[in-house]
Amino acid sequence: MLPIAAIFAATTGTPSLDPTEGRRPPNVVFILADDLGYGDLGCYGQNRIKTPSIDRLAAGGIRFMQCYAGSTVCAPSRCCLMTGLHTGHAFVRGNALVPLRPGENSVAGVFRSAGYATALIGKWGLGEPGTTGIPNRQGFEFFYGYLNQALAHNSFPQELWRNETREAIPENRNNQRGAYSNDLFTREALHFIERSADRPFFLYLAYTGPHANSTARTMEAPRIEPEYLDKDWPEVEKLFASTITRMDRDIGAIVERLGALGLSRDTIVFFTSDNGPHREGGHSPTFFNSSGPLRGIKRDLYEGGIRVPMIVRWQDRIRPGSVSDEPWAFWDFLPTVCDLLDRPLPGQTDGVSVVPALFGGRLPARPPMYWEFHEGGFSQAARMGAWKAVRRAGRTDTELYALNNDIAEADNVAAQHPEVLARMEAFLREARTESAEFPVPKQ
Repeated sequence: MLPIAAIFAATTGTPSLDPTEGRRPPNVVFILADDLGYGDLGCYGQNRIKTPSIDRLAAGGIRFMQCYAGSTVCAPSRCCLMTGLHTGHAFVRGNALVPLRPGENSVAGVFRSAGYATALIGKWGLGEPGTTGIPNRQGFEFFYGYLNQALAHNSFPQELWRNETREAIPENRNNQRGAYSNDLFTREALHFIERSADRPFFLYLAYTGPHANSTARTMEAPRIEPEYLDKDWPEVEKLFASTITRMDRDIGAIVERLGALGLSRDTIVFFTSDNGPHREGGHSPTFFNSSGPLRGIKRDLYEGGIRVPMIVRWQDRIRPGSVSDEPWAFWDFLPTVCDLLDRPLPGQTDGVSVVPALFGGRLPARPPMYWEFHEGGFSQAARMGAWKAVRRAGRTDTELYALNNDIAEADNVAAQHPEVLARMEAFLREARTESAEFPVPKQ
């Protein structure tokens, strides 16, 4: 792999980020949506939900067409993102309340070791109050939001955490709906950017839209946005679209603030989703074709459950309007950060740096990708080159798909390619370690 300075010089003509040359290392803003589908954005083919700010972000950077979440539900997906491990090795492999342990790989820890200000704003899901998994014990100097992923279903909470202290939200007292949590997250994100503008910073902004309130079985938003008031749609779908458009507007405000502070050239912005689209709160994932051309939704290990939009913008570094078919996954984020900052890996990782792909290059040969899922039985999936294997819970057979000409996973070709199937099945056996927290049921 070319050193990062050489990549910059070759692709942009700019000097390296060596601090001795007077340049600061890049800020990183990583924005994560919750249950946003591959097909829910205009720049990925959506034509009814309005996402102009995210579409501009894509037009100003690179859009990845084959990026994968860490899992098909939130907590393990976020664990993969933070620790650089896939779900066969990660400590958190499901939505049970299992906290990260001391000494875990930590993206935030890498940034802190490099002198960055670090903040998590939004939904965490990797440690309950007082445990080793809370953000302030996993590398984040500042935290504001939800610790518990189930409590994050309520978008009008009566309290949120500020670091390790519960903070009341008076506007929502007695079940009032005066303060929408995602609005509060945007406000806190803007404040963090402003107070950190004079030093490198890492902001992990984890919105909760367009997740439904699964407990109350509703979609929650402060209002139906004007774009959708006159649509002949069910109210739940107007609310679903409104959560995305409202988030889009907030992302636009964050990008605008970076520009106003003169930080656009010094800041890499990532935008993605934690897994595929949901069918909760009365919402139908087919109404807006949220999976796009992909098969499956949240809780599936087919592409629709794990392939997600991924947009990366770095003004004057990444070529505007770029599109990449290089496959990568959430566990690649940690080695990518280490590469960008020229820091050593904090421990064993399943990922590889995708820095060359950010600048339109090809990635070197990478290990196969692996997923496992523990709800409703034990499921597995793997990707090896263009081959994708899926073993569904309760089944002993393994399905095989050739993604290079079957993105919809419509044609199971296991019988036609026994040698490929054998390789994939061997990998499914070898790719994981046993987990006491997430044991595999005996067949």
